[in-house]
Amino acid sequence: MNMLFGLGDFNVLAFGMPGGWEMIVILVIVVLLFGTRIPSVMRSMGQGVSEFKKGMQDTDEEPAGDAHK
Repeated sequence: MNMLFGLGDFNVLAFGMPGGWEMIVILVIVVLLFGTRIPSVMRSMGQGVSEFKKGMQDTDEEPAGDAHK
């Protein structure tokens, strides 16, 4: 069937998935376009994670009887 359309041994399932070099090119383009914003985004994500951890520690230290007040 694939020979009918001239595809040969082409795997149709992997058609839309980028390979190694394509991923590198995409990464370079993303860094060129958004390079100035990446540090601020990572800083915000780090602050969010630290706030989440603080919140999880606060709930562990809170006594069960005080939760309903």
